[in-house]
Amino acid sequence: MADGQDLGEGFRLDDILGLSGAALPPLQSLLDRATDRVRALVAPDGRSDPVLMELYQHETHALAWLATTAEALRQLHLWADGLQARGALGEAEALILQVGFGEYLNQIAGGIPMSPHEFARPQDLGADLGADLDLTLADEGAVARLRREGNSAAARRRLADLLQQNAGRATFGATGLDDEAEMIREQFRRFAEDRVIPHAHDWHLTDSLIPMEVIGALAEMGVFGLTIPEEYGGLGLPKTAMVVVSEELSRGYIGVGSLGTRSEIAAELILCGGTDAQKAQWLPRLASGEILPTAVFTEPNTGSDLGALRTRAVRDGENWRITGNKTWITHAARAHVMTLLARTDPATDDYRGLSMFLAEKEPGTDDTPFPTPGMSGGEIGVLGYRGMKEYELGFDGFRVPAENLLGGAEGQGFKQLMQTFESARIQTAARAIGVAQNAMEVALRYATERRQFGKPLIAFPRVANKLALMAVEIMIARQLTYFSAREKDAGRRCDLEAGMAKLLGARVAWAAADNGLQIHGGNGFALEYPISRILCDARILNIFEGAAEIQAQVIARRLIG
Repeated sequence: MADGQDLGEGFRLDDILGLSGAALPPLQSLLDRATDRVRALVAPDGRSDPVLMELYQHETHALAWLATTAEALRQLHLWADGLQARGALGEAEALILQVGFGEYLNQIAGGIPMSPHEFARPQDLGADLGADLDLTLADEGAVARLRREGNSAAARRRLADLLQQNAGRATFGATGLDDEAEMIREQFRRFAEDRVIPHAHDWHLTDSLIPMEVIGALAEMGVFGLTIPEEYGGLGLPKTAMVVVSEELSRGYIGVGSLGTRSEIAAELILCGGTDAQKAQWLPRLASGEILPTAVFTEPNTGSDLGALRTRAVRDGENWRITGNKTWITHAARAHVMTLLARTDPATDDYRGLSMFLAEKEPGTDDTPFPTPGMSGGEIGVLGYRGMKEYELGFDGFRVPAENLLGGAEGQGFKQLMQTFESARIQTAARAIGVAQNAMEVALRYATERRQFGKPLIAFPRVANKLALMAVEIMIARQLTYFSAREKDAGRRCDLEAGMAKLLGARVAWAAADNGLQIHGGNGFALEYPISRILCDARILNIFEGAAEIQAQVIARRLIG
């Protein structure tokens, strides 16, 4: 794209890149000031006080959303700048940059949506921060101009036109990834088109398990060993490849895109905390798909408060005996091994007494889902996120061999689990992108084909606006997720970045699904239309792998120090 090409509203390519770059320093200055304000509230002695963080929870979470939005804009600018350096920045990408900055800067000024009726406003972060926001964000008019003209009607209309012209492409706009990653995308996109999408809605409506034939095909493609090192039978690919695979499979059906989550968690647990013998025993079998794992952490009365777990493990000679209850256990009946968190030190009542076990079980059948002695279970009916099923489990003296204590040491379970959260949340952000992409594609097709008052729905400005902003937000969430994956691949701590990607990705997926259903009108409320399933599937993303409120708390705690 030529530097002087007009993007509408007086913007040209060299304008928009210069303006978005000029907006970043004042935005960082605003974030620094807001962080100082909140730190003074909740960490008066230099260390965050849990009591004060709860008292000022709205303020701390508003800070998390501000930081997430600022990082998202930084990554969007770096994405566009990188494309321009390679001569790959086209009109669609430039418009995404323009509209994205215009919209998100105005959200920062007026209120970032934390939920449908909760907003992070500047005045929440300091009495005068809202009053002098325009001055704080001013840099030769860059921010003011982007806020005033970036997210214009003309830009949104042009984006909607380009969406129609590019319908059917893997992504709307270049992703910025290398050719190898895009080849992986194409492979799994074809798989989703051929083996998943034609059946996904029926699996959802009948609440059926994803067929083992599909799971076997994914195993042959290496899905369960994507990031496991080659020395243990995996493909040894980077987390960015895992993100692309998760995007495309979740675009087909979130249940299929989530099949690899449990393998990712189990492999990360064993790689980070397992003994050499445990790595040699378990990783090759996980990588090949010979065994399917499930994560058994949550309990009925603890939720996100994992330190309060009550399931206990008692040493009995060469075995441990597990007793207690677990809930929201995904794909439990079919699993061969459970990564099971239990309390081994009865004298503790916090995270310090927890240990992780590699607990083997026999896969069940429809008639007998839990045949292994010492455990029982029942299915939890759910709105969406079907295909693997959710279960409550009960353990009564369930036997686990002593050598299956992860790492061979007691009291390390919580620490071991925390090491998996970065990868799990990056993968969840990728699933959110896939769900959002699916919602946009389904809505775009309907808006193009459905005619009202003598013209297609997309001809109406508010329908076109919805689709354009879906495309913009999907790219923003995508770039934030790729950034967190690159940080993980580089071996840098990235719990902050992964949390941001998951936090924003879940909101973007829900907005895309909700607006996609709105575009369908009454038909969207009919079970026969796939958008009804996509809406149900999108809703879980704000809850699992750390609810949005937990994500905001984690992000704020890291920012405050």
